[in-house]
Amino acid sequence: MSIRNPMEWSVDQINTAARSAAMEASHHGQGRARGMPLPAVRRIGIADLREALARGAGDLGAKRSDVIFLCLIYPIAGLVLARAASGYGMLPLIFPLISGFALIGPVAAVGLYEISRRREEGQDVSWKDVFGVVHAPGFDALVGLSFILLAIFAAWMLSAYAIFLATLGPNPPVSVSAFAHDVFNTPAGWTMIVVGIGVGFLFAVAVLTISVVSFPLLLERNVGLAGAVGTSVRAVLANPGPMAVWGMIVTGALVLGALPGLIGLIIVLPLLGHATWHLYRRVVEH
Repeated sequence: MSIRNPMEWSVDQINTAARSAAMEASHHGQGRARGMPLPAVRRIGIADLREALARGAGDLGAKRSDVIFLCLIYPIAGLVLARAASGYGMLPLIFPLISGFALIGPVAAVGLYEISRRREEGQDVSWKDVFGVVHAPGFDALVGLSFILLAIFAAWMLSAYAIFLATLGPNPPVSVSAFAHDVFNTPAGWTMIVVGIGVGFLFAVAVLTISVVSFPLLLERNVGLAGAVGTSVRAVLANPGPMAVWGMIVTGALVLGALPGLIGLIIVLPLLGHATWHLYRRVVEH
């Protein structure tokens, strides 16, 4: 086996994900065509964001042992990925790998949405219930949407690598200290930071727009892939201010959770996951 560079890997992942998503959308994304109407969206305010976070914290407190057990895999996976990247001379991709969790976070949080949904209905909940998502009315569209986010994540990694090549590359850094020096003490390093943040912001906005309510919606209704994404877009357009604040809350929480060796994500990820379910409840009419 040979180690492939991130550009080759990302291109393959984008192609695979795009084909899979297209197949899912073609075969299973016709919920609206079968007569399932798309839900209306409400206007919300900052108070609704606070309420969603408070309810999310309530879910986390009520089922903390189950949720933490579930979410341990995410920071561990991040550490493994970061170590692998460092070991193969891909140190510049460690930060894109960590920050990229925000792009695939909605996929990782589907099980948390299911816990919140069941708890909302007064059902007894255990960690095994997260697998109940396979019985969701829109499960096929959930799979398709997950592939789309995987493609976006791969595109982000490809972009981050291209930015590195255009600024500090193409030679890999010789050590962590040398790389840190080049990043923070050279014009090329600051160019990489500024351009990377700008490009990453665009990716984050795209993911927020298409996924903020689409994943929870598909747990309850089979509105199809296009219908779920369309509802999410309408929710963002109807609430640009609150959704921008929500995006900043998510970003800030993920940064704080990632600082202590990603360990904080054990709490941050389930909190945001549960809160997103309750945000969906306040935005989408039922």
